[in-house]
Amino acid sequence: MTRCSWAKSEAMIAYHDTEWGVPTHDDRVLFEFLILEGAQAGLSWETILNKRAAYRKAFADFDPAKVARFTDARVEKLLLDPGIVRNRLKVAGAVKNAKAFLAVQREFGSFAKYVWGFVDGAPVANVRRRPGDVPATTAISDALGKDLKKRGFTFVGSTIMYAFMQAVGMVDDHLAGCVRAARTRA
Repeated sequence: MTRCSWAKSEAMIAYHDTEWGVPTHDDRVLFEFLILEGAQAGLSWETILNKRAAYRKAFADFDPAKVARFTDARVEKLLLDPGIVRNRLKVAGAVKNAKAFLAVQREFGSFAKYVWGFVDGAPVANVRRRPGDVPATTAISDALGKDLKKRGFTFVGSTIMYAFMQAVGMVDDHLAGCVRAARTRA
């Protein structure tokens, strides 16, 4: 079975085959990927994927209302958890992002409605032949990151937002010839 070249380990293959690029409109899942992609900044996605269960436990199964209520004491406790990336800015940023996430939900009715508006409600299906054809950013990820920053989010630069968009299926960057490209574009 031909897959995108980055899917090499067992965990990455499972992620590639079942999640990456699959469109989701579930606000909890979108919040999860927003936090995980921010945590990944400067690290490999496989590192974060391997810590995902610990993140779910540490961040109240990615319930934004619960995370928004985390106190400074709770943040300090999380910084002692070896199961997550113990970076103060990233952990505090997750709490800040939860508060901003709730504000977006109140304004738009759901975070999904807001974020999917950047792609007119439908995945952007790209045709990429080689890994080098996949950009790190696009005009859409630039706009999304800029708007999120304006709304008080952190760790939402264009590169992080493009990875987020790929993860939640807003863009389909499965390489031509990848078995998932055939499935997601059918």
